Amino acid sequence: MNKVLSIIGLLYTTVSIAQAQNATFEYFSYTGQDARFEQPYNPQTQYQNPILAGFYPDPSICRAGDTYYLVNSSFSFYPGVPIFESKDLVHWSQIGHVLDRPSQLPLKGQAVSAGIFAPDIKYHKKTRTFYMITTNVGAGNFFVKTQDPHQGWSDPIYLPKIDGIDPSFFFDEKTGRAFIVHNAPVMGGHDYEGQRAIRLLEFDVKGDSIIGEPHQIVRGGTHVEEKPIWIEGPHLYRIGKYYYLMCAEGGTGDWHSEVIFRASVKADITQASSWEECPNNPILTQRHLYNYQENPYLPTDAVTSAGHADMVQNTQGDWYAVFLGCRAYEGPYYNTGRDTYMLPVSWNDGWPTILEKDKKLPTVVDAPFVTKSLQYDQLTTGNFSYTDQFDTPDLHHRWMKLRNPSSFYSTGNGKLTITPKSVNIRQRESPSAVFCRQQHTHFTAETEISFAPKSNKDLAGLVLLQNETYNFVYGLTMLADNQLALTLTRSEKTPVMIASAQISQGKNIRLKIIGHGRYYDFLYAEENTPWKVLAQGVDAINLSTARSDGFIGACIGLYATCANGSD
Repeated sequence: MNKVLSIIGLLYTTVSIAQAQNATFEYFSYTGQDARFEQPYNPQTQYQNPILAGFYPDPSICRAGDTYYLVNSSFSFYPGVPIFESKDLVHWSQIGHVLDRPSQLPLKGQAVSAGIFAPDIKYHKKTRTFYMITTNVGAGNFFVKTQDPHQGWSDPIYLPKIDGIDPSFFFDEKTGRAFIVHNAPVMGGHDYEGQRAIRLLEFDVKGDSIIGEPHQIVRGGTHVEEKPIWIEGPHLYRIGKYYYLMCAEGGTGDWHSEVIFRASVKADITQASSWEECPNNPILTQRHLYNYQENPYLPTDAVTSAGHADMVQNTQGDWYAVFLGCRAYEGPYYNTGRDTYMLPVSWNDGWPTILEKDKKLPTVVDAPFVTKSLQYDQLTTGNFSYTDQFDTPDLHHRWMKLRNPSSFYSTGNGKLTITPKSVNIRQRESPSAVFCRQQHTHFTAETEISFAPKSNKDLAGLVLLQNETYNFVYGLTMLADNQLALTLTRSEKTPVMIASAQISQGKNIRLKIIGHGRYYDFLYAEENTPWKVLAQGVDAINLSTARSDGFIGACIGLYATCANGSD
């Protein structure tokens, strides 16, 4: 630890020593306190980036009439693919999840960062049908469809002819033809590590099936003499007299970028020779702005790893791009995951640009079209706070489970009650835990719990999750001498208990976590006594994707386990 650990506590949890083994959480509160969101702006004519703060990567967007829809990757969380709705591209409301039943989302045994990659959403005007196509790492490529995103989506239709990831639909309104583009292995074998290709397949809308064989239309990417890696996340558009193929390139780390190609509408787009590379590529990146070796401490408004974009034309006729980016606190490290950002697209000589070269991605952007004409029951950016009282039959859309959960919790009467399963978060199973996103670099989280552990195999409290081997577990358990205690375990491949405190029998316990960039404080209090420090300045770099090799952002879980699942 780079800072001194001291006796403290954690997330604001009240533990009542009940006789039942269920864990009861009275509420959960969250507050974000990031300096980047303190910049002044006019909400009537401007918006803040990111538009979706926290673990909302790989955005895809479409418009149906005057309404926009946006989806994100969800990996091995359930339900999958959060879907948002907006009337003005700025104010977003989550209307649910695209994949909300096991028949759509088999996740058994998959790693946290496996599961659902890079969903793509499109609207087919002629049939008035929405399509969402994606990759389930453990099951294959598939799509689902609906005529009303509020009413649920079909069971998956699998497409085994897609060899690769990141499929995306394109419906040509002028010709009536439909295509799928996707990331794929290089035909004939790759020339260097990381070299990939983009393939194109024709799609039969009436038959919900692929026609013919794949065509490789991009091999390697842009500036091929420089051996570009990971051309992926492709999207096709028809704009004016050109088809445009926009792709991510460079990997999803700090070399990430967005590049674009075009072909004449008169050309055969199945042929690689029809596609020309934009002379201004990349049309979006932040790769040259920060030198971690000279100064690892980034500005508070820095954004890294920008890329994986999609574009939409708004009702005024202007084009906007949504894409992912990261708010690093030091070097390449960030715990909040990959956010969703948005910028206007400019055009020059028939080529689009999302952000000029070497220009810093702005936090505040002009948006004269802001309307806020929907009822927005949640904040998705800025320094917001919320409290869940668990007084409704269903959890808020912000809450997720891992993999395919059994029934382990209930809500109502101002309580979330979890029946512990003998599964812990280090197993590739579905633990008895519900998770929300850490959406700020600086945050405070609190909860209140009643739990009666009967042995050192029982534990309930909070978890900070990056994946199975990089996490924190903070909770109430019974030590070997039958002494009730709070324990804090940090895992970076190997779990290590870094702090503990004895708790009086029959007392209530509150838990609190305070995040300060890389370092977190853990506090607790018995009943209404003052806060005590269990551990202060704990190094939480293990929750960063650069350290863990994961794809998600840190998630805060309300968690219980028992028997062989105890932490």
